[in-house]
Amino acid sequence: MRRVLITGATGFVGAQLLALLKHEQGWDITATVRLPDQIAPDGIRTVVVPDLNDATDWLDALSGVETVVHCAAQAQLGMHAGDALAVCRRTNAHATCRLASQAIGAGVRRFVYISTAKVHGESGRFHEADVLSAQDPYGISKMEAEQGLWELTKGSDMEVVVIRPPLVYGPGVKGNFATMVHWVRKGYPLPFGAVDNQRSLVALDNLVDFIALCADRTRSPRAGNQVFLISDGEDVSTPELLQRVARAYGVPSRLWPVPTAWLRLAARLLGQSAAADRLLGSLVVDSRKARDCLGWRPVVTMEDQLRKMALHDQGV
Repeated sequence: MRRVLITGATGFVGAQLLALLKHEQGWDITATVRLPDQIAPDGIRTVVVPDLNDATDWLDALSGVETVVHCAAQAQLGMHAGDALAVCRRTNAHATCRLASQAIGAGVRRFVYISTAKVHGESGRFHEADVLSAQDPYGISKMEAEQGLWELTKGSDMEVVVIRPPLVYGPGVKGNFATMVHWVRKGYPLPFGAVDNQRSLVALDNLVDFIALCADRTRSPRAGNQVFLISDGEDVSTPELLQRVARAYGVPSRLWPVPTAWLRLAARLLGQSAAADRLLGSLVVDSRKARDCLGWRPVVTMEDQLRKMALHDQGV
C-alpha cells in the first residue's frame, strides 16, 4: 500500500485528487480537513487540522505516511490588501514549512507541494529555471514556501516535488474563472474581441492526474527534488477561451472588438488594473519538462473539461 497524506482534502484540487486516488488500487489515504463536519469518504482516515500556521501540529496526520501532497492553501480572494500578505504568508509559507519539518521527523519519503505559476510573476513566458518574481500576496507566500522547503530539506532523506500550475479550471471552479463563465452564460456583450494575448491553463483533471503521478514514487522516480510547470499544453487568447466556454455551454459568444488600450485605461480608472492584466496580458508556461522527464501527457482536452463543467453546472 502507498500511504499518502492529502492536505486540504475538501478543497477544489484536494477533493478531486482524493477521489482519483480512492478510485485507484493500492492507496492508503489520510486526509486533513479544517472543520469536524468535513468528513472524507468511507475508507479515508480523516484528521481535523483547524488552523494552519507555524505552530500547527501535524504529527497525528503524518503517522505512517510515506508521501505528503500539500494542497491546503489560503487564497487572497475577498481580503483587504493590507491583510492579505500576512494571512497568506501564515498559511501558505509558515504552515507549509512546519508541515515539512514534522514530515522529515516522521520519516516521510516524498513531499509534493502544490505551488503556483504566479511565483514567476503576473505576465510573461516562463520556464522552471527562471528567476522567481512573485508580485501579489498569494504568489509571494507560495514563493517563500518553496524557498523554505528547499532550505529545510537540505541533507534530509525527504524528496520535494514542486508543482506550479497556472489558472486551474474544472467543475466547481470559483473566483475569476467562475465569474467569466457567468458572464458568458448570461449572454453579456464582452469587450474582449480585440485582445491579442496568450494564456496557459490547466484542466483540473490534468492537474490531479499529474499530482497522482508525482505522489507515486515507483511510477515517477525522476520527479524527486524537481520543479514542474504544468499545463494543458495549448495556450489560448482571452477571446478564444470565451468562445470555447460559450460552445461548451451551448450559448452564443458576444465579443466586441474594443481596443485593448481603452480597456486598460478604464480598468485603471476603476482601480482594477490587476484584474485587467489577467484578462488582457499573457502568461505562458513551458510544461515540456513534465512530458520529457516523466512521460506525462494530458488526460483531457480543454473542450473535454469545459463540457464536463457545463454538465456539472446543469446538474447532469
